Amino acid sequence: MLVVFTGCAIFLVLVDKIYEIIAMLEKLAVNANVNMVYLETILKIIGIAYIAEFAAQITKDAGQGSIASKIELSGKILILAMAIPILTVIIETIIQLIPS
Repeated sequence: MLVVFTGCAIFLVLVDKIYEIIAMLEKLAVNANVNMVYLETILKIIGIAYIAEFAAQITKDAGQGSIASKIELSGKILILAMAIPILTVIIETIIQLIPS
């Protein structure tokens, strides 16, 4: 419980900095005329990665290494599933750039 409490407390301290980073990324995306759906998806992917890592570390600290590895695998699968639309757009763009 101490690990969870400490992790949440640190997160709450850093919320303002996280908000500033997200606002800066949104401003950059607007200036670069990037579709906001892509930025939102990337931010969700980053969030999933952090949450999965946090949960895996907590379960490792509790002595449950096998559960931790399954949490990490689940996070990676979710990230891959969310990244498919972005990967599709990248591949389509590359195909358009290649001369026929």
